Amino acid sequence: MTSRRAFIKKSAFATVGGMMIPNFLKAFEMQHLGQSQTTDKILVVIQLSGGNDGLNTIVPYRNDIYYKSRPSIAIQSEKVLKLNDEVGLNSAMESLRALYDNGQMSIINNVGYPNPDRSHFRSMDIWQTASESTEYLNTGWIGRYLDANCAGNCVPYQALEIDDTLSLSMKGEKVKALSVQDPEKLYKQVSGNFINKVAQNSAAQGHDNVAYLYKTLAETASSAEFLHTKSKIYRSSSIYPQGELGQRLKTISELIISGMSTNIYYVSISGFDTHFNQVNQQERLLKNYAESVNAFVNDLKKNDKFKEVAIMTFSEFGRRVKQNASGGTDHGTANNVFLMSENLKRPKVLNEAPNLTDLDEGDLKFSVDFRQIYASLLKDWLKTESKAILGKNFESLKIL
Repeated sequence: MTSRRAFIKKSAFATVGGMMIPNFLKAFEMQHLGQSQTTDKILVVIQLSGGNDGLNTIVPYRNDIYYKSRPSIAIQSEKVLKLNDEVGLNSAMESLRALYDNGQMSIINNVGYPNPDRSHFRSMDIWQTASESTEYLNTGWIGRYLDANCAGNCVPYQALEIDDTLSLSMKGEKVKALSVQDPEKLYKQVSGNFINKVAQNSAAQGHDNVAYLYKTLAETASSAEFLHTKSKIYRSSSIYPQGELGQRLKTISELIISGMSTNIYYVSISGFDTHFNQVNQQERLLKNYAESVNAFVNDLKKNDKFKEVAIMTFSEFGRRVKQNASGGTDHGTANNVFLMSENLKRPKVLNEAPNLTDLDEGDLKFSVDFRQIYASLLKDWLKTESKAILGKNFESLKIL
């Protein structure tokens, strides 16, 4: 029998007025609508794609090896925003200093996994699926969270990726999140007369694939209408930086403050693959990241919503300790991860600075498995059992 996926791709309904419906259909294959959040807590995941250089982000400003290894790209000590006696923030991230000083930011050093992979695509797959480096999975850790907590009982927007495509992390076996970059645009695309007629048609009974298409269209239209309605409840007057991240975080803040029934939001920005001219490129990106997050947090605080939100920022790997010949750095391994919340039990710098005297063929060794952070978020924030989602028990860091 033709699979549902193959049927949708071949269906005459695949294009309507130039709109590629499968982009929306593939985003969720849900069973029921109508339930609200499984918890009142919200997780916002920010992905820095390309492999952000952690050593020039959280700078070991008193380490001579760092400066010898990076004669032209190291951040000079006098420019570093000191956090403790060992490390400090890149000065481009000054917008986050108050958040750190107020105990609402935790910096986790040396995050990675055994047998690291330096391929962008493979390492991102590992982070997004929470797999071993030797294991290949077709579901993501957030998708499996949806499977475990609201299968058959879940709205498509239980998890939202603010993008026009859905990342692997958001895909479960039975439940998939919804990707939407612009709620207004999505609503206009699926609210036309033809789509409404198809979505409301009940004549497809008896043919599983056609019935599935009708049902999915109905859920698409319903979700689009709900998102459209919610997105109009609160329109932020806060000034967000220009660029993708600032505008996408603005969309998320408007949905959160409007009371959207969503537990997890996911957003990513690219550009962190700094093989050459790293200093200028990374500082520009970090400045935009810090100012965007600062605007987002302040918007939530102004509306008494930050207490419900935790923010995690990660990148698929760090960079090598030594700079290359092009004024940049090449693909490395362990990196830092940021957590932000009003509810941090272990704020500020959580653990030891990277050990530059004990490297693995020129790369940092990890001391915190990234799945421990996932376990902490799942157990302590989203209040769900993490073993079924992550495949085995990982010790919580008890940050939240």
